Amino acid sequence: MTNPTAADLIARSNSLGSDPKNTNYAGGNTSAKGTDIDPVTGEPVELMWVKGSGGDLGTLQEKGLAVLRLDRMRALVKVYPGLDREDEMVAAFDYCLHGKGGAAPSIDTAMHGLVDAAHVDHLHPDSGIAIATAADGEALTSKIFGDKVVWVPWRRPGFQLGLDIAEIKAKNPQAIGCILGGHGITAWGDTSAESEQNSLWIIETAQTYIDSHGESQPFGAAREGFGALADAERLTKAAALAATIRGLASRDKPMVGHFTDDERVLEFLASAKAPELAELGTSCPDHFLRTKVKPMLLDLPAHASVEESVARLSELHEAYRADYTAYYEAHATDSSPAIRGADPLIVLVPGVGMFSYGANKQTARVAGEFYLNAINVMRGAEALSTYTPISDAEKFNIEYWALEEAKLLRAPKPKTHQGRIAFVTGAASGIGKAIATRLAAEGACVVIADLDLEKARAAAAELGSTDVAIGVAANVADADGVQSAINETLLAFGGIDLVVNNAGLSLSKPLLETTEKDWDLQHDVMAKGSFLVTKAAAKSLVEQGMGGDVIYISSKNSVFAGPNNIAYSATKADQAHQVRLLAVELGEHGVRVNGINPDGVVRGSGIFAAGWGANRAATYGVKEEDLGQYYANRTILKREVVPENVADAVYVLTGPELSRTTGLHIPVDSGVAAAFLR
Repeated sequence: MTNPTAADLIARSNSLGSDPKNTNYAGGNTSAKGTDIDPVTGEPVELMWVKGSGGDLGTLQEKGLAVLRLDRMRALVKVYPGLDREDEMVAAFDYCLHGKGGAAPSIDTAMHGLVDAAHVDHLHPDSGIAIATAADGEALTSKIFGDKVVWVPWRRPGFQLGLDIAEIKAKNPQAIGCILGGHGITAWGDTSAESEQNSLWIIETAQTYIDSHGESQPFGAAREGFGALADAERLTKAAALAATIRGLASRDKPMVGHFTDDERVLEFLASAKAPELAELGTSCPDHFLRTKVKPMLLDLPAHASVEESVARLSELHEAYRADYTAYYEAHATDSSPAIRGADPLIVLVPGVGMFSYGANKQTARVAGEFYLNAINVMRGAEALSTYTPISDAEKFNIEYWALEEAKLLRAPKPKTHQGRIAFVTGAASGIGKAIATRLAAEGACVVIADLDLEKARAAAAELGSTDVAIGVAANVADADGVQSAINETLLAFGGIDLVVNNAGLSLSKPLLETTEKDWDLQHDVMAKGSFLVTKAAAKSLVEQGMGGDVIYISSKNSVFAGPNNIAYSATKADQAHQVRLLAVELGEHGVRVNGINPDGVVRGSGIFAAGWGANRAATYGVKEEDLGQYYANRTILKREVVPENVADAVYVLTGPELSRTTGLHIPVDSGVAAAFLR
């Protein structure tokens, strides 16, 4: 049963964390102090419930709380060894825990435990950080809040900061909170409601002051030629640049991307101060831990051609890597963790928008949200004063903190397909849906492309949020429609790594009954469609320079001469030879091309449900409901092939185990001797 104090804390945390003006995703922490019965003594014991390391306030649950005994927590003051060894105190928190389970205590635990208040909120609101990063932030704090809010100079989060804030509260009994220089805000209260009310008052008071006293153009005048492109032109250019930029951002390790053309980003990129402010970087630790210390900004006007932009981005990328390496070398010590990569996580393109990157889609999206927070912070600070982030040395001390490294090491091992972006055609049902489901389960971002947009979106929704899968409309026989679907993929996830040509249909007819229309329809969807999809995707695969996979779901009919099946089998043979041809052509770019030859997959198949099953059943003289078993009985293994069997083959072919395999066709047919590959 949840303790009432903990229940109130979770409710307050969710309330504060659900509004991005209060704090960003996974930013800040909250706590509550109360009593519970110690099961060992049967006596009441004073406890503190505090959001643990790595959680998010907006979605916080009881399992995300750390629970500590206050007597032991406060006793740590007597053994605190000082600033030079304060990182040791995080390990000491483990000896203060009450009971089992819950989250690991974060570095901010001391702030909550040492401050003499029943409820404490530490948040990262844009308006509060704007004051915290202003050159005259201390004077502004006094002017805006009077003596209700106290200024605390920048100090790295830790035990000493907790002691500092505890002392400030003791010396300022009238205060309801403080502004933490370069960082954020902390507020407190005797009740959960009072603490939340005080937090919101600080946030809203700061924003009201910025709105009423700030300059109308804090970023300066707009630069001529750097304004936002028209909507269609903007998205077209973004899609044209996406694969190249992702390749640059993935030099050290593969990244998934996110794109936004939020008007606040476009306004910032058009402004006179954008180059100067971008170079200063972010200040709040939560910001630069997600975005790196600064972004990479393209210094060309909005109407620069894609070719010019690509060339300049490549030059800027080399300069960025050299600059970041110099930053690391200037501040690293013998005990510092190894450099984690020198590629940018935020790439800004004037007139177009912002590309952000991470190990998965959620991390990439959140990185973009954090940089938008940083833009808001810079706007507020420049409106009232001069934006002055913490120094690079302090940023490095946070970014390469041993405690931050330990948090990264605690992260679960990535799945085999994490960071990969898959585009699967005909994926709203049957084999395609099974493939999409398996790839998503293995960590891939999946685009479900189907002729029926509603079904594609419904199938994507079954796999999770849009951080996992999206549905797009795709008539694979139409070049413009294919390119549009690929562009949607590039804008949704930043690039493309894995293509599965699965879309298909069939008409079971003998030669003399097969019309030219029948022939053209099947060849348009499968032979031509696979060609169009692979061609459009290959352009991005080559531009990324990250290799990739193309899979053709061909058929045992590509090598087996079945009856009454001229058009279908011929187009499958066409697909099978595309595999061989493209394996040779795309191999120099690290792109592997392989095929899978299933036997008749009846269960869940859109093709069979659309009449093909009835025709094949009639051809073989069996009932339609017995067709799957008929196919199984004629195989060596006597087992029916289902969509998941084909999905398993795609998983293996595109996983790490067969990284040196290309030009291969894998039979998934339970053994059809006539279709053996020779």
